Amino acid sequence: LQEQPIQVREEVIGLLEDREQARFIIDLLPYDEDVAGGLMQKELVKANVNWTVNECIEEIRKQAEDVEKVYAVYVVDDNQTLLGLISLKNLVLARKNTKIGNIYDEDIHYVETYRPVEEVSEIMQRYDLEAIPVVNVQKRLLGRITIDDVLDVIIEKAEEDIQAISGITGEVEEDDNLWQQVKGRLPWLIVGVIGSLMAATVIRVFEGELSKIAALAMFIPIMGSTGGNVGIQTASLIVQALADKSGLEISWKERLLKIIVIASLNGLIIGLLAGLYVLVFSETQLVWVVSLSLMAVVLLASFMGTITPLILDRFGINPAVASGPFITTANDLVGIGTYFLIAHFLLKM
Repeated sequence: LQEQPIQVREEVIGLLEDREQARFIIDLLPYDEDVAGGLMQKELVKANVNWTVNECIEEIRKQAEDVEKVYAVYVVDDNQTLLGLISLKNLVLARKNTKIGNIYDEDIHYVETYRPVEEVSEIMQRYDLEAIPVVNVQKRLLGRITIDDVLDVIIEKAEEDIQAISGITGEVEEDDNLWQQVKGRLPWLIVGVIGSLMAATVIRVFEGELSKIAALAMFIPIMGSTGGNVGIQTASLIVQALADKSGLEISWKERLLKIIVIASLNGLIIGLLAGLYVLVFSETQLVWVVSLSLMAVVLLASFMGTITPLILDRFGINPAVASGPFITTANDLVGIGTYFLIAHFLLKM
């Protein structure tokens, strides 16, 4: 109806026999579908702050047929201003003559009508809410949004993050035409190819070392894959923290220190295991080269996995992209470059 001329809207609404439904549609028309006002339900249970518990229970009984699920009772004043809520448990346990004003909880989460639905879903997930009230700029109660209402938004966001992590740009669906699917997948594939060509250039720079010790080539894949895996692990944790806004209260200094400690321990263990393998199955002169290279790669990849999503988020770019081909490609290049630099200096000693 929003996309139709005003005359068509009025004609369609005039044909509705259910006048309550007609009023509901009229109330929702000013809001786009991607904001809280366009997603809210008008059906809810509210109680005046001056009522008694008994009056509130009677109101619930009256509205039981219209309200599909009652998660809580919202408390309002005479101007319909939202004051708080009462849980059903507290309502049942209270005495019948107790005033609502004496038992309601003022600590309540709510959203304004023009709050984007993605933010609404984030708030509901963060505070584990089954329903959240919707108010206007005067804080007057207009409706509510339940977790069922935002489920599609949560699923859609998860799909977008999966596509971003996979290196797919835009919204690519299975039933899209051939060109749309190619256009959605191609950009990050090109980035991957460019990164691989740059890695090949790095290898070519150090072909002198390779010609002297061919065994160096055996460990090139390990450096690239280890850096990529470590970077993805670290970036995924940062992206998750950015998504639910948790764990971001600590300072950059504390975060980087924690990352360095974890990466150092992981790098030490991986380096020792790889060094042991080289000692047993390969040339002994490469033990220190491989061990130190892996330690350095783990440290650098962890740092990049931490810093890249934060920078992208700062500039308004979806940080989930950092968990995909960008981190993998960058760490392949860094890993191989670090490996050959360490080999170059250690083998000259």
